[in-house]
Amino acid sequence: MRAAVLRQLGKPPGVEEFAEPVAGDGEVLVHVTAAALKPVDRQMAAGTHYASPRELPVLCGSDGVGLLEDGTRVFFGGPRAPFGAMAERTVVRRAQCFSVPAELDDATAAAVANPGVSAWLSLKHSAKLAAGETVLILGATGVTGMMAVQIAKVLGAGRVVAAGRNERTLRALGALGADVAIQLNRSEQELIEAFRNEAGNKRFDVIIDYLWGRPTESLLAAITADEFTVAGPETRLVEVGESAGPTITLPAAVLRSTALKILGTAGIPPWATLIEAFEQVMKRAARGELRIAIERVPLADIEQAWERNASGRRIVVEP
Repeated sequence: MRAAVLRQLGKPPGVEEFAEPVAGDGEVLVHVTAAALKPVDRQMAAGTHYASPRELPVLCGSDGVGLLEDGTRVFFGGPRAPFGAMAERTVVRRAQCFSVPAELDDATAAAVANPGVSAWLSLKHSAKLAAGETVLILGATGVTGMMAVQIAKVLGAGRVVAAGRNERTLRALGALGADVAIQLNRSEQELIEAFRNEAGNKRFDVIIDYLWGRPTESLLAAITADEFTVAGPETRLVEVGESAGPTITLPAAVLRSTALKILGTAGIPPWATLIEAFEQVMKRAARGELRIAIERVPLADIEQAWERNASGRRIVVEP
């Protein structure tokens, strides 16, 4: 069968013939119809992710949509190594296959699942967003950030502030539910003032951070009090990504002057929580409540697509 084969960390995969998968106990064969190319796939292939492969070759792709031998259409995740989703066929545990609404086409279902579930869990499970609260999405112009803007509104956020670097995408976020947009490509002091103005209008209850690095430092400077104040409700900052930098400088004054709680997203949530998030995302996407821009590419073009910056879109590989 044809597949996207990774033979060297740090290099794009190439399309080659690879051995056919054989299902074992509790496993099923999946005839793949669509697999999303996600940042985590690139990170694992680059060797920069903690779950990067230790033995090569492997097939790329961690999830997708396809048909079981009996014709059942499913979304699947976690193919058994060395197999992957970017192949004509793969093998996974049956328990890791989930039904897909008939209203969703394969490419959209493959594209929306990962960013949608990630954003849903960050907002509801980690941040415990309550109706009426103000949410700041830091990194709102990425695919998952755009999904987070929409899901925040779906979950009842009273106000959503979108901060991002892509000016064109940022302008379009109002149609997805953003009430305010903050352009991050400005001087540090201008950025601090922009965050301060929005926090002053109504404090941020929840911050979903896909960037870290300099933008987060500017945000923390903006919400740091410069005088003694009466303690208020907590601001919950959920750290999800590091596309602007892997580290920050965290002054003690930030934590001593504000009711700030910094949370991570490590570990897999309880299975029931994960399933609920998946079902909600799929249901809302099928209704048109969640939208995602996609770019379809054939498996044969994976090497070129791997290096492409599909800003605001999710590349979907079709074997």
